[in-house]
Amino acid sequence: MARILKAREGQVTRSRISVDGAPDLDCDRRSVAGSVSQRACTFCGSRVVLYPIADALHLVHGPVGCAVYTWDIRGALSSGPQLHRLSFSTDLRERHVVFGGEQQLEASLVELIARHRPNAAFVYATCIVGVIGDDVDAVCRAVSGRTGIPVIPVRSEGFRGSKRDGYSAACRALESLVGTAPTDGVTAHSVNLLGDFNLAGEIWIIRDYLERLGVQVVANLTGDGRVADIRRAHGAALNLVQCSGSTVGLAEHLRERYGQPYLRVSYFGFEDMAEALYGVARHFKDPQMMLRAREIVAEGITEAMPVIRAVRPDLEGKRAAIYVGGAFKAVSLVRALRTLGMRTVMVGSQTGTAEDYRTLTALCDPGTVVVDDSNPLELASFLVEEDVDLFVGGVKERPVAYKLGVAFCDHNHERKIALEGFVGMANFAKEVHASVTSPVWQLTPRRRREPSPSPLPGAVR
Repeated sequence: MARILKAREGQVTRSRISVDGAPDLDCDRRSVAGSVSQRACTFCGSRVVLYPIADALHLVHGPVGCAVYTWDIRGALSSGPQLHRLSFSTDLRERHVVFGGEQQLEASLVELIARHRPNAAFVYATCIVGVIGDDVDAVCRAVSGRTGIPVIPVRSEGFRGSKRDGYSAACRALESLVGTAPTDGVTAHSVNLLGDFNLAGEIWIIRDYLERLGVQVVANLTGDGRVADIRRAHGAALNLVQCSGSTVGLAEHLRERYGQPYLRVSYFGFEDMAEALYGVARHFKDPQMMLRAREIVAEGITEAMPVIRAVRPDLEGKRAAIYVGGAFKAVSLVRALRTLGMRTVMVGSQTGTAEDYRTLTALCDPGTVVVDDSNPLELASFLVEEDVDLFVGGVKERPVAYKLGVAFCDHNHERKIALEGFVGMANFAKEVHASVTSPVWQLTPRRRREPSPSPLPGAVR
């Protein structure tokens, strides 16, 4: 039985255990000190959202280690500029702690803007900047006036909170860009794509579907993003929010300020991808668009189903665990794994909300472990106790799976294989099958451990 820190008891439960069926789960809170959370810091959260804007300069104001940690942090592809893939830092050192780093920041910005000619610049404040009190906003205003491009401060000092707080900082930075350009050429049937970061070119798959529907995509926020598109994003008729944890704050702002409605969507798995297309057609109340949506769905499923049928016999009844950044993504993964005949026995996220966990506990089979902001020791215990055959997570979860001899599928932002759309479901099925049925696991047999006879207080029941 997994041992849970006393302070984390409220962040772990099992689905449909409480009397009313709702999750008895605390979430959206600071990580417990000493728990070695899988979460990243506020600075990292802001970087993963803004980084894919390909024609902007991204300058980390802080020690070089912060820039190294987040270099090329997403597998975010660009159809044009590659400036986002370069990592720039002001390289603050001991002397800057004593005398301040504002001059270093200004000189770095002026030099980089002159050299690379970006369409905007984002300046990320790190922990040390918050400690020494550099006036990053003032420097950005001065350099913007001098160079004639938007220079946007991102208040992302790591100690401000969790990765989720970094999402909010990134959304505030984007808010300063939206609405600063005319909306000429934007049609009545138009959308912005929020929270898709073009991992392995996925946003191109979704744009193709939408263009076939007859919908114009105004701006990508932020995968394969362009500053000029973001500046006129306020002209779109609808916002599609894919990674709700990272960009729902921006969607709320656009709704309040510009009257833009938004839909929460997911592009993972047959069910959610189809519903995303149907939702757009319903919003625009266009019968012809709905017919085109049905054609796209039928065509996509028809092409992908042979792969599903081929792998399902080997995967039927296998047990899966999911731990990802956003809980909304986990919902789609539970459904996708069911399509493959697999059962989810553990699911969790770093940044889930109460609404997300209610959805998960209602969706999962009774007794499924549901966890918020877990740590490696907990995750390892759950994998062993639940006799898991597949762990779906990110780069930080991979070593946990492999050390236990459990198959692994990377569904986070480091992946190189497109998993969105109908073709993405086929790719997902192939990857899961290849991992679960790999002969290597014959050399590292899993051993189910018996529950401890004297679990610590707060153990999952």
